[in-house]
Amino acid sequence: MFPSTTAQRCWFHKLGNVLNALPATLQSKAKAGLQAIFMAETRADAISAFGQFVSTYGAKYPKAVEKLAQDKDSLLAFYDFPAEHWQHIRTTNPIESTFATVRHRTTRSRNCLSRATFLGLAFKLMEEAEKSWRKTRGADNPAVLLAGVPFKDGLPVQDNPPEQQKLAA
Repeated sequence: MFPSTTAQRCWFHKLGNVLNALPATLQSKAKAGLQAIFMAETRADAISAFGQFVSTYGAKYPKAVEKLAQDKDSLLAFYDFPAEHWQHIRTTNPIESTFATVRHRTTRSRNCLSRATFLGLAFKLMEEAEKSWRKTRGADNPAVLLAGVPFKDGLPVQDNPPEQQKLAA
């Protein structure tokens, strides 16, 4: 449907998948290594941390490293967006927790609902969950994204160098 859309994998779920492939005694140390990847300031720092994780765990735990390596590009895709959006892009957890609330409540009363009452219940549950949502950072300035300005490491990339740079060349 949208072939030029960039895919971003959820770091929260990937973290769990990778840690499940490691022994419990190493999970806290490995978690810190994974956090060093997705909390890095730049893509270059993230790739460096990624390499460090692979070299630390690759020889003894190839399954864990493979789970991480297979999605490397889509895990680091958020670096191509404004830095103020990274917090929201890296994980799907806020969306899933809202739907989990609806799913939990509606399964308890599954046989008592018509389609109309189910939709009303789901709407009210989401409306209530909305009260605890964190405000989206950068939502007041979508013009740059809609204009298609490319980003690198959270900062807009300027296609045309300033006039002084043109003169110097």
